[in-house]
Amino acid sequence: MRRRLLLRVAASDLAGLVAALAVGSAWTFGTPALWNADVPPGQSAMPLTGLLVGGFFLGTFLTGRAWIKGPPRPAYGRALSIAGFMLGVTSLGIVFARVYWSRSLLVITTVVWIVLALAMRALYRQQAWADSLVVVTDESALVSRLQEAPHAAVLARVSPKTVDAVDEIPQDATLVVDLRAVLSDRMAQFVSSCNLAGVPVRTLGDVYEEHTGRFPIVHLAEGWELSVPVQRAAGYEPLKRLLDVVAVVVMAPIAIVLSAVAWVLVRVDAGQPVLFRQRRVGRNGEPFIVYKFRTMQIDAEAEGPRFAVERDDRVTRIGRFLRKSRIDELPQLWNILRGDLSLVGPRPEQEAFVAAFAEKIPFYMHRHLVRPGLTGWSQVNYGYGGAEDTEDKLAYDLYYAKHMSIWLDAQIIGKTIWTVVSGSGAR
Repeated sequence: MRRRLLLRVAASDLAGLVAALAVGSAWTFGTPALWNADVPPGQSAMPLTGLLVGGFFLGTFLTGRAWIKGPPRPAYGRALSIAGFMLGVTSLGIVFARVYWSRSLLVITTVVWIVLALAMRALYRQQAWADSLVVVTDESALVSRLQEAPHAAVLARVSPKTVDAVDEIPQDATLVVDLRAVLSDRMAQFVSSCNLAGVPVRTLGDVYEEHTGRFPIVHLAEGWELSVPVQRAAGYEPLKRLLDVVAVVVMAPIAIVLSAVAWVLVRVDAGQPVLFRQRRVGRNGEPFIVYKFRTMQIDAEAEGPRFAVERDDRVTRIGRFLRKSRIDELPQLWNILRGDLSLVGPRPEQEAFVAAFAEKIPFYMHRHLVRPGLTGWSQVNYGYGGAEDTEDKLAYDLYYAKHMSIWLDAQIIGKTIWTVVSGSGAR
């Protein structure tokens, strides 16, 4: 079913591009056949068409990589990303290859394709889609989480210790096996038979991460099971650092203007100090000073540090606006330049909270295997919860640490932009 969905979306996108090219050609040249387009002598519209098609296939391939760690679904953002690749590749081709181009053809083709792609995705999203799963495990909590996932249909849960005959796996279903469990001889034989018969057999950890976006902490025994994948992804760190610096430089003009306005608003509304400084725990447990525009009263933590809550009475009038718009976090761009933070990563916590959580929650310190971030996988999926939500947020943070990549970072940044625009999740 997964493969069929992938192929169906790709095929509809390609058909939409063919239709969009025909519309663009008809509008620009009076004929839907680009090879008959009336262009200057010695010129042809076909190289331009090739660039658009090439950009489409490149965008489809690269954005498809973002689906690897999650259940595929017709995403609107992916359609816009593909359109961006189409225009980017075409623009580069026009500049360097000096091919014939038409502004009207480019604009109309792109707009029509986006409309068709979004419409087809809206149609596909109306149809139910789910992975059919038969799960071999005694971990009822993990199975419950899977059942809550929108694209996972748990048909049955079977005990790994069963000695009775097991029903045949339904067609198109996947057998999911808990590798931490000790299988009975009967169950081990059944799993082997399914594998030999061509039934898809996957591990519970992989399926759980894919459908929930969370790391199954109960599957950690020693800790190296998580640290090893993080070390293998270390090759992405230099590129991630470079992208952080470039992003800050690009955002600097707008950030400076907004920061100046925020500085005046905070100064008038709440007085001095305008900036809030606090020690947080960074990568490998190293402390650093984080900077924000002050959004709370000066004595907000006179009785000790505590999490912000809904309608927190410690927040100032202008502070509510700054928090909702995330403008209060603009000074942390300086932390990114310094290397204390990355654009994307687990949010850094106060030292007091880290010490308390590390004592109560197993493997909590493993979230510090990667550089903390201005936004993160936990924030876009769970929001800014309180102390009681820490273990749930940790499952998302560890998932990010294990799967950190440019594709996941791009997805998080896209979701963060939507969160800022919609104003959701602020406290």
